[in-house]
Amino acid sequence: MRLFHVKHFDVIVIGGGHAGTEAAAASARVGAETLLISLRRDGIGVMSCNPAIGGLGKGHLVREIDAMDGIMGLAADRAGIQYRLLNRRKGPAVQGPRAQADRKLYRTAIQDILGREERLTILEGEVVALIQDGGRASGVELADGVKIQGLSVILTAGTFLNGIIHVGDQKRPGGRVGDSPSIRLAEQLADLDLARGRLKTGTPPRLDGKTIRWDLLESQPGDDDPVVFSFLNRAPQVRQIACGITHTNERTHEIIRQNLSRSAMYGGHIEGVGPRYCPSIEDKVVRFADKLSHQVFLEPEGLDDDTVYPNGISTSLPQDVQHDYVRSILGLEDVRITQPGYAIEYDYFDPRGLDLSLQVKRNSGLYFAGQINGTTGYEEAAAQGLVAGLNAAFSALGQQPLHFSRAQSYIGVMVDDLTSRGVTEPYRMFTSRAEYRLTLRADNADQRLTPVGLSRGCIRDVRRIAFESKRLSLLAAEDMLDRSVFLPRELAEVGITLSQDGAKRSALSVMAFPDVTLDQIVRLVPEFATFPPEVQAQTAIDALYAQYLSRQHDEATALRREEAAVIPEGFIYHGLPGLSAELSAKLSRLRPSSLAQASRIEGMTPAALTLILAHIRKTRRAVAVQ
Repeated sequence: MRLFHVKHFDVIVIGGGHAGTEAAAASARVGAETLLISLRRDGIGVMSCNPAIGGLGKGHLVREIDAMDGIMGLAADRAGIQYRLLNRRKGPAVQGPRAQADRKLYRTAIQDILGREERLTILEGEVVALIQDGGRASGVELADGVKIQGLSVILTAGTFLNGIIHVGDQKRPGGRVGDSPSIRLAEQLADLDLARGRLKTGTPPRLDGKTIRWDLLESQPGDDDPVVFSFLNRAPQVRQIACGITHTNERTHEIIRQNLSRSAMYGGHIEGVGPRYCPSIEDKVVRFADKLSHQVFLEPEGLDDDTVYPNGISTSLPQDVQHDYVRSILGLEDVRITQPGYAIEYDYFDPRGLDLSLQVKRNSGLYFAGQINGTTGYEEAAAQGLVAGLNAAFSALGQQPLHFSRAQSYIGVMVDDLTSRGVTEPYRMFTSRAEYRLTLRADNADQRLTPVGLSRGCIRDVRRIAFESKRLSLLAAEDMLDRSVFLPRELAEVGITLSQDGAKRSALSVMAFPDVTLDQIVRLVPEFATFPPEVQAQTAIDALYAQYLSRQHDEATALRREEAAVIPEGFIYHGLPGLSAELSAKLSRLRPSSLAQASRIEGMTPAALTLILAHIRKTRRAVAVQ
């Protein structure tokens, strides 16, 4: 990282959050002279909401960012104080790595990684205007009047554009607690005539961990065999801790119901739409009125920080109501609130105004990434930052853009969803959004994307060497198992019971059978034990899914081929097995006339489209028989 002394750069990145830091690192990594401008230098890499990285769908994005030599996975591993693999009992395709993070360690890691980028300059300041030259973004103007030229500009404004913080009926301008919103920049962007709207997000009150009755609560330790994020790491790097679990109760819900009119959301003070998959405690009490309790995860924010994040009770109720309902929860009867929860409302721009590079279609050279595009979550923001950072740099350097496809990555799924469907509520990544989720697994993100990164010059030597070593090991392991063949009686000797048909089977094909373990394979082929554990595990997963990949491909092909299929008038969605109540209600209300129209409905999944197509075909066959 260099000190600021020039006023012309290849790429200028506005904002030091998850999207901005990933964009700046990616741009500098491929050789572009990059400037990162942040309101506060010490705010770069701050986790503004929950102290965690990853989860279902989100963990896949972090692995994909890491496979492209991005920084989020590296920072998460330097800060991870508890690792849990979500959906561990389900198939590997839908398992999501997640880590509780130490806020201070994460911010320090991000700043340290950025500080090592030779082509990156960091400047503390406020951008108040974009400089335009013939319909192309060509730089920025700062609040102190300084103008800086750039060939590409990336805007990662997060929740700062016209941000308003709400606590009950009290509101004040703010991008997050302690930071001012970007008002002047928002006003200029409005002049660009881009479609925009308002969204909201929220955060729970922060608690003093010293005042929690931990002895009354269920403890939630991390996994015994932690799954870390970066393909360059093998184990956690700092001390691991346990979280606590408690629950709301009928008294909690009664306090909230009695004060709904005082909530910023229910009191009519907020016009923005909030994230449906991360509802406030007010939403939970209203929408799930039949539930007597809701789980609350008490997540420590750091190894040397007593602050606790109560995941599950975000709110915009007044402070006195927050005090009452929090203290009605088991273990929190005497707790001290160190910072009240709040909702924040902000501007976003319709991502359908962007191309697949995340460049604004009407303003070449201008890229948007993160919550400004209507998404929610650190991981979604960072993935967009990677896309925008690479493409802004490639544009400035005169190279072709890099587009991520839906068949190749969850990054591609997200970018395609945003730019083709838009959003009416904060977009969150789920594995169900992908047609090829059996292929797009967290374990093989490096095998899918690192070759892409190598071809475009964004992979450093350390990762290239590690990747090539793993790739060769996978090929060798697969070849060894494929050449090792056994009769049914030989398989039975290690506890693998198959049909006694006398047919020989390779160890690789046997791995795909239910309940076959790695230990059994090692007993059959002792040399397999010489491969690293991650190579053994991925070889087994590849073998397991090989038999399903052709079916997945056929289903995806059928969906593309049948896009024009007419959905009969009066088609009954309610009660269709496997179709969620939420999508059923949307489809019944919107009444798409074709499968293509149905596919563009927000929240629609490939699995749901396959169900509808199957039912249409069944109806066709029934009519043909008549």
